[in-house]
Amino acid sequence: MATKQLEVQIMGQSYLLGCPEGGESRLLDAVEKVDTAMCKIRDAGKVRARDRIAVLAALNLAFDVVERPSQPVFQPSGFANSEMAGGGADDEAAAESEARLAMLVQRLDHALGDDGRLL
Repeated sequence: MATKQLEVQIMGQSYLLGCPEGGESRLLDAVEKVDTAMCKIRDAGKVRARDRIAVLAALNLAFDVVERPSQPVFQPSGFANSEMAGGGADDEAAAESEARLAMLVQRLDHALGDDGRLL
């Protein structure tokens, strides 16, 4: 599947992100959620470092995803197989959430680039 690159703004900083064809609106929705979450943390004034703001925003968003397991979850392109998309036992759902969270952290690490690793 072909990918294209989109330039987006998160907390006032530009990022060039890879996006699969047809996934532009989902990526832009995700960017809006991340930007909103990070700006909210920054504007509260208690945390200044961009990497710490990113970690807190990622954890808040991941917590929201885990709290709503019955709703569809964003699937990174590397996890689009049917085994990861299925329902099933609680252990399976927990493993699926962990895998998706790990992929999200990895993608955030990549997007932050020179700002450093999240975890």
